[in-house]
Amino acid sequence: MQESRLFKIVYYLLDKGQTTARKLAEEFEVSVRTIYRDLDALSAAGIPVYAETGRNGGIRLLNDFVLDKAVLSTDEKQEILAALQSLNIMQDIDGSRTLQKLSAMFQLHSDNWLEVDFSGWGKEGFDKEKFGLLKSAIIRHKTVKIHYAGSYKEISVRTIQPHKLSYKAKAWYLKAFCEEKQDWRTFKVNRILDVKILNESFSPRSFPETTENPVEEYPLITLRFPAEMAYRVYDEFDNSQIQRQTDGSFIVSAKMPEDAWLTGFLLSFGTQVDILSPAYLKETVARQAKFIYEKFKS
Repeated sequence: MQESRLFKIVYYLLDKGQTTARKLAEEFEVSVRTIYRDLDALSAAGIPVYAETGRNGGIRLLNDFVLDKAVLSTDEKQEILAALQSLNIMQDIDGSRTLQKLSAMFQLHSDNWLEVDFSGWGKEGFDKEKFGLLKSAIIRHKTVKIHYAGSYKEISVRTIQPHKLSYKAKAWYLKAFCEEKQDWRTFKVNRILDVKILNESFSPRSFPETTENPVEEYPLITLRFPAEMAYRVYDEFDNSQIQRQTDGSFIVSAKMPEDAWLTGFLLSFGTQVDILSPAYLKETVARQAKFIYEKFKS
């Protein structure tokens, strides 16, 4: 908390030019004594902040001081600017204005070479609103009520304590403590249909990280794809799982869960995939394909 306030004090002085300890105390809702301790900490860190007494006195930074004189290296400042440029997600944040302020303080210009948009095609408004609400709840430690489409056809209403947004395997997930289950759960953000921030606050917890690799428990699936499926093969599999054959085809070996998702995944390739092993997986996919045929035939 103190480190955040120290940075805000520096920015406040850069913006206002000069102020008083009392005004800073009111601005950051702390005591005047705390402000003087913060000023001592800034001075010790090499920030040229000082106070002048008298009628026109006050607290200010050395003339022409910019954040460039602080501890951040040029590469670190460029990384910060690039990170801001990359995010195009929440409507309640004016990224360009923040970028402009930091560029001025850093006395740097960063080319806009990267853009990341977390919203799905045709869902920009809702996705931005959803991410904005989840981010706000995580930062403010507010309990959230969500409507969630689970794996067993039901849509459940959960009250959760959101802790972290995580991106993995082409999808966003929310790590949260579920009050109903009294345990940690990971929710796929695409399946969160509605988000409402509640008034109740919670104390932050540490999400239990596991060192186990669940992929090791899955069976090894070996597949063959023709050369024209290169775009899908490299979209769906890691390069270490792919072997390019002399005829241009691909042999893919990957450990995957044997469930309804896998069957649907393999069917999405149509006739452009051969299941080499395990043999019984062929029968599973064939039965599902026959069921689909009979359904649409009738």
